[in-house]
Amino acid sequence: MNLITVGLGVFFILYGTTTYILRIYKPEFFWKLEPMKQKWGEKRGYFIHVFSYSILPILFGIVYTILGIIG
Repeated sequence: MNLITVGLGVFFILYGTTTYILRIYKPEFFWKLEPMKQKWGEKRGYFIHVFSYSILPILFGIVYTILGIIG
């Protein structure tokens, strides 16, 4: 078990979860969200922002955690 990789995985999971929760309760916290909506459109800009700042970190975190546990 590699503790550094597991730690990075947990960090990414917490980061992605935190940004997702903040996006629900305080969307004004994300200053890049509005420019992305203006550039890509309302729905597409929101999806790109959620995917890049919430979903990808959670997926990376899951992969890193599994790889860290495996060794």
